[in-house]
Amino acid sequence: MKLQRIDESRWRIPREGKMRVEGIVYASDAMMAGLRGDPSLQQVANVAHLPGILRASLAMPDIHWGYGFPIGGVAATDADEGVISPGGVGYDINCGVRLLRTDLRRSDLDGGALREVVKQMYRSIPTGVGEGRRDLRLSGDDLAGVLRDGAAWAVDRGMGFKRDLAVLEEGGSLPQAEASQVSPRARERGGPQLGTLGSGNHFAEVQYVAEVYDERAARAFGLARGQVTVMIHSGSRGLGHQVCTDHLKGMLAAAERHGIELPDRQLACAPLASPEGKRYLAAMAAAANFAFANRQVMTHFVRESFAKATATPVERLGIEVVYDVCHNIAKMETFEVDGRRQRACVHRKGATRAYPPGHAEVPHAYREVGQPVLIPGDMGRYSYVLAGTQKAYEETFGSSCHGAGRLLSRGEAKRRARGRRIVEELEEKGVVVMAAGMATVAEEMPEAYKDVADVVEVVVAAGIATKVARLEPMGVIKG
Repeated sequence: MKLQRIDESRWRIPREGKMRVEGIVYASDAMMAGLRGDPSLQQVANVAHLPGILRASLAMPDIHWGYGFPIGGVAATDADEGVISPGGVGYDINCGVRLLRTDLRRSDLDGGALREVVKQMYRSIPTGVGEGRRDLRLSGDDLAGVLRDGAAWAVDRGMGFKRDLAVLEEGGSLPQAEASQVSPRARERGGPQLGTLGSGNHFAEVQYVAEVYDERAARAFGLARGQVTVMIHSGSRGLGHQVCTDHLKGMLAAAERHGIELPDRQLACAPLASPEGKRYLAAMAAAANFAFANRQVMTHFVRESFAKATATPVERLGIEVVYDVCHNIAKMETFEVDGRRQRACVHRKGATRAYPPGHAEVPHAYREVGQPVLIPGDMGRYSYVLAGTQKAYEETFGSSCHGAGRLLSRGEAKRRARGRRIVEELEEKGVVVMAAGMATVAEEMPEAYKDVADVVEVVVAAGIATKVARLEPMGVIKG
């Protein structure tokens, strides 16, 4: 594959054959050296074949191989003539990150206090493959409400505050959701899983603000050095996975019927205006709402866990939502393309929306500094809070990276972890870990991921985000 360097942080995959646009990859020299021959680069080129794709097929510096689209991929398709591809969203619909701030200082969790907080979180938030809650069984009407209303459903039932909703992407609910497009099997899988973490790279992590780079933006976000924060990373669980599975079947048939030629069957797609496209968008939005509600319910139990562990009423702990972002989503958004305002379906597969200062969809409290962009790292190093920029809005359809990006396969990580005691190693660094199984801890060991600082430096150098703060881990629960 030909690659042309554009500048210090961007590379071009020239348009060839039936590619409709070029590919643009955000990466440093070292990252690109590691990507040579990697199948994820071919996936960037493959995505460029989608009908109605606008401007370029994009990939963020946390790029790695995924289903159809690379993880870290971004593609916008014309709202009138373009397609929707479930591979551009992924199986874990609206996998995303929520950041909470608190009034606690790092020193408040000295001694056994931190371990008690982590223990309470582990007790109150089920983790692991297929795990569900025993204290929150949803009726059919309840589940329909979750799929329709998202995070607001949980808030209306006392699991959070109205003010939480003001600082969630899309207010925590996509209005185009239709519960009727979610199959009985998807409902069956998701019903017991609201308020659960899941497995793999999902986590709930107690952190502290180790460094502030932009005092003005940090102040707007309510962040200060030494402050305790909590980051929650999870999605739509089995419900979202089943929605993707269900709708992929019809997409292949739709692509054939509409004469869409694809270099990879995993890019199965349908025109946005087609019955298959409309059904998928409605079901995907419902699954996204389930994920928003899932993170909202976990927020409630994080608040309760801190209250129990510190013997302090919730209202005195100052646990507030900073922001909640989607990582795996397709949404209708408006941009200027080739000199005119254009409605587009933006696929973000392992990428974060990064809207600029002044944008109407940035929460009022943050509008002067830009949308918070939450970038989790690994459980041994650090995570970052960034802010969106005008350049991102103009060049990447308002998108930035979403995390560190895997460096090792899960199998290779487990092989390299043999004979090591990862939990003890992390404890020596001051990080308390509780997990449903040691296999997951091995798969998710810090070395399994790129250094997220390197990823962040690329997006900052490219001007598609700015650094606000660095967060370092204190304790984590995992599946």
